[in-house]
Amino acid sequence: MTVRWIYRRRSTLAAPSNDSDVFGKHLSLRVHWIPTQGTSATGQSRCIRGRVVSCDASPGREMSGRQVPASADDVPTTYALFNPLNLDASKERQAPTPVPSKAAAGYISYDEVQKHNTPDSCWVVVEGQVYDVTSVLGWHPGGVPAILNNSGKDITTHRKVFKSIHPPNTLRRIPIEAHLGPIDPATMPVDANQPTEEELRIAEARKHIPSPSAVINLDEIEDIAKKVLTTTAWAYYRSTADDENTYYENSAAYKRFWFRPRVMNKISQVSTSTTLFGLPSSLPIYISPTALMRLGHPDGEMNATRAAGQEGILQGISNNASCSTEECMAVKRPEQHLIFQLYLNKDRAASEALIRNIESQGFKAIMLTVDAAVPGKRELDQRTKGGDLKDMPAAFGKSNTGGGLGVSHAISGYQDPDVCWDDVPWLKSRTKLPIIIKGIQCVEDAERAFESGVQAIVLSNHGGRELDFSPAPMTVLYELHQRRPDLIQKHEVYIDGGVRRGTDVLKALCLGARGVGLGRPFLYANGVWGEEGCRRVVQILREEIITGMQLMGVTSLDQLRPELVQYVDRDPPPRTR
Repeated sequence: MTVRWIYRRRSTLAAPSNDSDVFGKHLSLRVHWIPTQGTSATGQSRCIRGRVVSCDASPGREMSGRQVPASADDVPTTYALFNPLNLDASKERQAPTPVPSKAAAGYISYDEVQKHNTPDSCWVVVEGQVYDVTSVLGWHPGGVPAILNNSGKDITTHRKVFKSIHPPNTLRRIPIEAHLGPIDPATMPVDANQPTEEELRIAEARKHIPSPSAVINLDEIEDIAKKVLTTTAWAYYRSTADDENTYYENSAAYKRFWFRPRVMNKISQVSTSTTLFGLPSSLPIYISPTALMRLGHPDGEMNATRAAGQEGILQGISNNASCSTEECMAVKRPEQHLIFQLYLNKDRAASEALIRNIESQGFKAIMLTVDAAVPGKRELDQRTKGGDLKDMPAAFGKSNTGGGLGVSHAISGYQDPDVCWDDVPWLKSRTKLPIIIKGIQCVEDAERAFESGVQAIVLSNHGGRELDFSPAPMTVLYELHQRRPDLIQKHEVYIDGGVRRGTDVLKALCLGARGVGLGRPFLYANGVWGEEGCRRVVQILREEIITGMQLMGVTSLDQLRPELVQYVDRDPPPRTR
């Protein structure tokens, strides 16, 4: 498909009252319009600049044309509008990008951009466009230093993380007048688009990755991901709190439960169908809400959404997702259901507006996360971002531990650390959606959560990323089973953290869990293969769950019961492989 932006030969365009579709049935271009101070002879406003929001073109149609400027006062539109985008062309066939002269009218030189790197005047370059982001300093979730450290630079190429951690509609939140115009490519540093040493490393590693069908367990996917992910992505995904005791305990806790199988049963026909959070699912697992999946793949959370739809399971969309909720909704199947994970904002009005938005989009439940009141000390993440965010303050003052505070701090500045039980009735009064509390870590809080009237709870310690030595979800589930089995019988309890085998899922279900969430395996698989990788995670678990059920002597999930497992107060011997 070859697409070329079209301009009318006439010198004026009627400026619509709001965003409009133009250019007819073959190419739909969404544009923000800014009229000039004057009007044309026909009384029509001239469009001096438009911001492209989305473009849909019919395959096989080549569309061309040009605009004749109405006057020398007309400012050029985005640089991309003047150049064809050959989506299917090989590098050999692609023509070199035209470079305007340094004196091109309406273009901004990179030297000029570099001058604006203070709190009083802060400019950045994104995708060939210059933006004045001074007004963003007051509300940026990652704080002021995250922007100032990148001011006066092209943040598309510098550190190359803007698109990975920002949803595509991010720039629409700034005033339209803050879009200053296109950068002059002739003034950009010569090496701005040259591959970095890390990119070369990744490219070489990707030559040797196997196909998704070749991997047979989730640990193999993690091993491959470590080789092909960027340093920033791996550090953010894998980072855990302090000495990683809770991270390893999350998985080790499952190993203390051994099966008591029943034999001589007819097990040729097995069903894994169930309902999670009141919604149908083909398996007792769901994709936990995880932030910043675009760090691993350009399609980010959309890959997980597509995979969940194909495999018939549920997905939670993170409040800190790098894809917008609109993008995820656009790629889901008609019968597919999504849950939204919410962090309460310090500005409750912002949370209320967000709730209305996700309700209108069709999300089926709200998962309120409460196990990350403040970011934990994730040292791997901090070390990786030490140079980038070395001046960023901690959530409650300057960090005295050296280095930067990592991606986790950069995206969590808006989160309210003072969320309390009084916020549950507030949330219930603002939505009719079912409310799930994620992050319960003791029996007492499980009791209080159900007393508050929530529909379900998730036992979780945020994947071992927050408080080191917090208990493993499986340990809390076992304690809940011993002390308050009535809660498990009357309410829906889920666990999240440390699951790497289908047998882990079955052990949790035997103790009364309704289902199990997984996060990191989908992050890793998405970073390696995208949608196919996410599907492979589900396929592996499906195979292991079915086989495990057959060998336990059960054919449906409702047959899993406490009598089929026993607790063994010792760790298994260390693995030799």
